[in-house]
Amino acid sequence: MARELPVVGPDGAPAGAPGHRAHPPSIAMAGALDPPDGTLDGPDGAAAAGAVGPRARRHPDWLKAPMPAGEAVRDLRVLLRGLNLNTVCESARCPNLGECWDQRTATVMILGDVCTRACGFCAVKTGRPTWFDPDEPRRVAEAIAAMDLEHVVVTSVARDDLPDGGASVFAATIRELRARCPGMGVEVLIPDFNGEAAPLRAVMEAGPDILNHNVETVERLQKPVRKRARYDRSLQVLARAKADARELGIAVHTKSSIMVGLGEERDELLATFRDLRAVDCDILTIGQYLRPTLDHLPLVRYYHPDEFAALREDALAMGFRHVESGPLVRSSYHARGQVPGAELRALRRRATVGPDGRIIPGPAT
Repeated sequence: MARELPVVGPDGAPAGAPGHRAHPPSIAMAGALDPPDGTLDGPDGAAAAGAVGPRARRHPDWLKAPMPAGEAVRDLRVLLRGLNLNTVCESARCPNLGECWDQRTATVMILGDVCTRACGFCAVKTGRPTWFDPDEPRRVAEAIAAMDLEHVVVTSVARDDLPDGGASVFAATIRELRARCPGMGVEVLIPDFNGEAAPLRAVMEAGPDILNHNVETVERLQKPVRKRARYDRSLQVLARAKADARELGIAVHTKSSIMVGLGEERDELLATFRDLRAVDCDILTIGQYLRPTLDHLPLVRYYHPDEFAALREDALAMGFRHVESGPLVRSSYHARGQVPGAELRALRRRATVGPDGRIIPGPAT
């Protein structure tokens, strides 16, 4: 399926034919990926544009991240392979893998690896999914319990082929995680469920700590960037989640993410921030778009870290509770600390019992 290319005219071959392979749940970091050879070029060999060519250049220095290392990372790798989980974090070379895993945070993808949509920024393959396992929530929870995580993000491909878009599987997974990992933060990064209220309500009734749904880009670029999604529908999902939380009497933070570098203007970004605050979105993440392959949308430009810092200040001034903004930021970055009561939960987790039976708080992180 060919992908529409905004900003810069079409320059890539059609995407590969859709396919599917049965597989267990996979660990994934949400967000754009690096090109296969880690390079991008531009008309003069200096400005980022999008196609790899004879004058290709590497990403700026501020987009480099240290190699994943440390005891926690090694332990998680062993556990994941032993549980036969696909580590998309590794295969996608997510720049934050080491930091997130070291903090005992991971993102699990449910409902297979074939998406019913073909978004212009995303490397997930598109086709007609066949994966469905009613026992998946239990297996995912068992795997996560074995990993001893402090925070988990549950996401999925879009499953427009299912009557509820997969909402019942999200809800069942949350409940299984609550039963097996009662002290762990649970965040869900959901599709829009085609704007239907009942599937979202089912997810909210399961009681996640954070309900995350990404607008991905500014309103003007929605059509080419997000296949079959709509800007107003995404805002409605976030607004309805907050309304459901109030009706259910539960504390749930809402969250959204936006990529930069696709050709948006600064005033469009600020307008998006205001729209998210208008539906009482609590948490915002802002990161650099990186083109996965030549079949995906071209990268128009890199943002400097100073620009990310300025965007963070603008967003905080609008009332967001928490903002992560930086070149390597992805939707789940620092997710552990964004859960309501996260600081108290972390202190309890690291606490020890003294000789006199009193609780001794653990060191801050």
